[in-house]
Amino acid sequence: MSKPDKRYRVGISGSYGGLNLGDEAILTVITRELRRCLPVHITVFSRNAADTLQRHAVDQALTIRDLTRAEARSEIEQLDLLVLGGGGILYDSEAAVYLREVLLAHELGVPVMVYAISAGPLRAGSVRRIVKEALDQAALLTVRDRQGARLLEDIGVREPIQVTADPALLLEPEPLPDDTLVRESLDLSHRIVGFSVREPGPAAPEIDVDHYHHLLANAADFMVDRLDADIVFVPMERQHMDIQHSHAVVAKMQCAQRASVLKGEYTPGQLLQLVGQFQFAVGMRLHFLIFAALRGVPFVSLPYAAKVSGLLQALDMDMPPLGNVNSGRLLANIDHSWDLRADLATKIRARLPQLQARARKTNNLLVELLNRPSIGKH
Repeated sequence: MSKPDKRYRVGISGSYGGLNLGDEAILTVITRELRRCLPVHITVFSRNAADTLQRHAVDQALTIRDLTRAEARSEIEQLDLLVLGGGGILYDSEAAVYLREVLLAHELGVPVMVYAISAGPLRAGSVRRIVKEALDQAALLTVRDRQGARLLEDIGVREPIQVTADPALLLEPEPLPDDTLVRESLDLSHRIVGFSVREPGPAAPEIDVDHYHHLLANAADFMVDRLDADIVFVPMERQHMDIQHSHAVVAKMQCAQRASVLKGEYTPGQLLQLVGQFQFAVGMRLHFLIFAALRGVPFVSLPYAAKVSGLLQALDMDMPPLGNVNSGRLLANIDHSWDLRADLATKIRARLPQLQARARKTNNLLVELLNRPSIGKH
């Protein structure tokens, strides 16, 4: 058991710094759950320290990519534990960047916990080797989906891998600003269908932009015609290309006057509250779909990556990968899912508690690790 006067020094390294509301939801939950269980001093290795300090109840934030190796080493050696994750951070072009601090921790004898990550794509042999080297020395290794576990096993990771779930499944709604509905021109007397896009990039290199823009524009027009619904696009990465891609899809719609793109800046909890006003959702981004599930909103997904397929598998919701979907197939799926929306919502409610229990398990494993007698004596 931990001593009452022991304040553990925990570092958390991930894709934090206001780039993506899904990642910020993850950090919100990790820090909340950890503080609920133990007295901790939390340092976040962020991509934007000022943003992280503003958003989160943490003691210190460092813009890790600005630090030299020696500077990073001096910060890590003060820790009792380094947490890598959560989120989808181990993929070809970024894995080595995120693993620098992990390898430094191994050199210093600081225990490392890998916290509910996803992995892939990992095609480069050099990246596979560094991932295997780093993770095989971890004190504890958890992933948020079976696809990630299988990939890490395939590249040769021998450390036992536990499958838990995304921390954002434990996110709680927060009140919206009073003027939200007016500012966003949302009329709650109308049906509202939320849409989510994502940009192509290193974590999703096979996305065909023209293909998915066409799919989503047709789907949005269909929802307007079929349901007399208003369409709201939800940018999860405002500082990247979500807003631009949302507007590009709207521009392809026949009923563009019935569509809008969210303009306001929201916390993850506020956005979760707002998603609860939707009657249905169609989306690509993982955390948009998680938010819909948390609010009991039935949805149809366009799975662009294994992490999205993993969520659908856990919820027992079938949908082929994005590259295998044409407009006819998507519209038929949306039409069918709308007709069965009550059954979909019931299925989500039935399966969500098990997923949330798995998400809580990750924090429980972290607490157990910190309570080991060897922690803090490195």
